Amino acid sequence: MSATSASLLDRLQADPRSEAWNRLVAIYAPLIRQWLQRQGINLVDGDDLIQEILIVVVRRLPEFRHNQRVGAFRAWLRAITSNCVREHLRKGQQVPRATGDTGFQELLGQLEDSSSELAREWDREHNLHLTQALLDILKTEFEQRTWQAFDLFALQGRPAAEVAAELGLTPNAVFIAKSRIMTRLREEAAGLLD
Repeated sequence: MSATSASLLDRLQADPRSEAWNRLVAIYAPLIRQWLQRQGINLVDGDDLIQEILIVVVRRLPEFRHNQRVGAFRAWLRAITSNCVREHLRKGQQVPRATGDTGFQELLGQLEDSSSELAREWDREHNLHLTQALLDILKTEFEQRTWQAFDLFALQGRPAAEVAAELGLTPNAVFIAKSRIMTRLREEAAGLLD
């Protein structure tokens, strides 16, 4: 399966030992680390916990069925993260700083409840982080001028005619650059964002 014909999720499901595993770790480890730190988990052994979470994701990936609801994967990831943290704490491997055990258990419950503000915050952070991480990865697939046109037009919101004049392109070439990169982003993110 080539990187351009299937999403990261598809590639992981087809072969969890592929380059897709490295990409999953590169994308999701920083997101999970940041969330754990903000929740007061001392990350002395955090890399082990993050690795454990990602291993559970890959191990259980064959069971994952996208239910066609927006955010199905991130909700599934949220639940796995919460369960792994709960198990980690149950084993006495670590106690969160400054949060008391009962309060932290309630926090984990809120994370699992998709209607809670904490879960909605996770969802927002997930989407922003995933989009930026995928854009950073995809940047290497495009010529510099194509990427500049996309960045200036789609990300910075400058008018197509202005971007075209600055880069020596036609306005149509700017629209095409945006379309090509957005198509790749949608391919790579399929099932992860939607």
